[in-house]
Amino acid sequence: MKIENYYSQKKPVVSLEFFPPKKEAAIETIYQALEEMKEVQPDFISITYGAAGSKTDNKTLELASMIKNKYGIEPLHHLSCVANTKEEISQLLAQIKGEGVENILALRGDIPLDPKNCPNDFVYAKDLITSIKETNDFSVGAACYPEGHIDELTSRENIDHLKAKVDAGADFFVSQLFFDNDTFYRLVEDARNGQVFAPISAGIMPILSRGQVEKMIFMCGTSLPSELIKIIHKYEHSIEDLRKAGLEYALKQIDDLMNHGVDGIHVYAMNRPVVAKEAMSLLRGS
Repeated sequence: MKIENYYSQKKPVVSLEFFPPKKEAAIETIYQALEEMKEVQPDFISITYGAAGSKTDNKTLELASMIKNKYGIEPLHHLSCVANTKEEISQLLAQIKGEGVENILALRGDIPLDPKNCPNDFVYAKDLITSIKETNDFSVGAACYPEGHIDELTSRENIDHLKAKVDAGADFFVSQLFFDNDTFYRLVEDARNGQVFAPISAGIMPILSRGQVEKMIFMCGTSLPSELIKIIHKYEHSIEDLRKAGLEYALKQIDDLMNHGVDGIHVYAMNRPVVAKEAMSLLRGS
């Protein structure tokens, strides 16, 4: 089933995100999480792809195929393009289609440090979206950024990029993680005022360690509200207490988002069954 259809049938659409582990043994963690998702099935599960087209891409398709064909859950296959040629993308799309996967999250990906690894067939995510829609019948999602993309300077540019993605054929959006719900509400309001009406799922990532927070701030420019800063300082010397408090904070975010009637909620589960299970229990009202 195409994910775009879920948004027209229900609210909120609930989803999870996993990533292909680098070590083969770690894949058992994902299998465990998927088994536990049988009773509280998310509407879809997204599987990440190497940021610049890494060697994990075959594992992405393997997991996406398993999610659909073994567990009966719709997969969202991430696909980045900046390091790929049009021919390579065409081949990947054929492989994805061959496994019965109907949904793709189209991303630019991180620009390689060596310019020689950039063929320049795709400069922006919208270029990939256009290419997919011209020759395929996939439902295509795109990323959006409540606090703006790290390369963008103004909120106007942020909305202009959303509009360009919709014009290229994007059917829905999944937001980057955020810790202050007001930033997401402003994004949605600005998008609607800018004539962007595609559904937008809110991206939530529970904090499980101080190192994780520092990484997210560095990579995404994500800001921390004072309440969360206090939580991190209070429990920084207790891993278990910080994990518990971080998950509780995320669940509070989810509850507020549900009360605001958002289109969808996307949980970055980080391959942790407990995160996926707790979030889905709240989202499914169990």
